[in-house]
Amino acid sequence: MHEGPITFQGDRLWLPLGSVPTGARARLSLPEGVTVLRAEADEAPPAGVEALGLREAHPRMAREDWLRAGRAYQWLEWEAGHRFCGHCAAALVPAEGHGRRCPSCGRAVFPGNSIAIIVLIQRGRGPARQWALARSPHFKPGVYSSVAGFTEPGESLEAAVHREVSEELGIRIQHLRYFGSQPWPFPNGLMVGFRAEYLDGDLRPDPSELEDARWFTRETLPDLPSTISIARWMMDAALAETD
Repeated sequence: MHEGPITFQGDRLWLPLGSVPTGARARLSLPEGVTVLRAEADEAPPAGVEALGLREAHPRMAREDWLRAGRAYQWLEWEAGHRFCGHCAAALVPAEGHGRRCPSCGRAVFPGNSIAIIVLIQRGRGPARQWALARSPHFKPGVYSSVAGFTEPGESLEAAVHREVSEELGIRIQHLRYFGSQPWPFPNGLMVGFRAEYLDGDLRPDPSELEDARWFTRETLPDLPSTISIARWMMDAALAETD
């Protein structure tokens, strides 16, 4: 694992890691001690250094280095977006536990994530097994994925799954079970993955969110999301099952 500084220029990561800008517009230290820098927008990267989006950089980095870079980006974005108090507009100051506090009204804010759920829905067993996959207009051409959406205030993860499936696909599910989670630095998400069984209803994709949604078998699978994502991890795990 690379232990040196991590530099971003806007939302682009400087590779190789350890490249240091002449002038840093922002500097912070992650809780584990890693230094994170933000280069000025108009600074040309040094010779031999490329500025790449995190998605582009993924296949060229060790997994742990990519995860750390994503974490660094989320911390930079949080700090940039929490310079002033949202209640009284006073400048915030450092507070305990990597948070910030308003010296005027006393309000405190702390780093956090936007939490989203993602669910892979299946029906049937063995060769007859099918998965409900949907296509957003924002996806690359031909790619289908599991349904996902952000949680709402006061909502449990499980309630968010049932709501998103009902709203986006028009069906009901049962036997919901946790799969895993993934930090998602686009820009500051935490994806929480579930698998579920179909209960009833006909697929009716919400046209305001989706271009299409279908049931796919192993033999008719469309293009799937990149291996960077928990959506792909869930699909690969399902395809590895033999029951």
